[in-house]
Amino acid sequence: MKKFPMTKVGAEALRRELDDLKQVQRPRVIESIATAREHGDLKENAEYHAAREEQSFIEGRIADYEARLANAQVIDITEIPNTGKVIFGVTVTLFDVNEDKEVTYQIVGEHEADVKQNKLSVVSPIARALIGKSVDDEVTIQTPGGNRLYEIISVEHI
Repeated sequence: MKKFPMTKVGAEALRRELDDLKQVQRPRVIESIATAREHGDLKENAEYHAAREEQSFIEGRIADYEARLANAQVIDITEIPNTGKVIFGVTVTLFDVNEDKEVTYQIVGEHEADVKQNKLSVVSPIARALIGKSVDDEVTIQTPGGNRLYEIISVEHI
């Protein structure tokens, strides 16, 4: 079975969310189902059907998160010596030559990626172009909006 990279922080966050699903949300929805059953006829009981639908959604998320964790290769970037090269898990600061500004991204696993938090999937075009490059390297990245030129300012193992 193929393992997928995940940062230590990402794995911990997924475990916390899985615990919440199992320890808080699952018992809450089971209680909601029991309460709705007490109201009588289940065929026309909207509360019962809504609670069962929510239960199905929660169980699906639990199965998904358990599978993600089972197939994760958790990497603690702080244990890898900083060589100045861009690798999985590092936080890289770039100078965007086109827009004359700095941007910072962390290279993370596919399931952790969140552009709003500047976390890029290791399989994204930007991350793929950066992997293996070093501080002071210039990188041209093809994007849907055209080619972008970046200079790598720093690589941090945090």
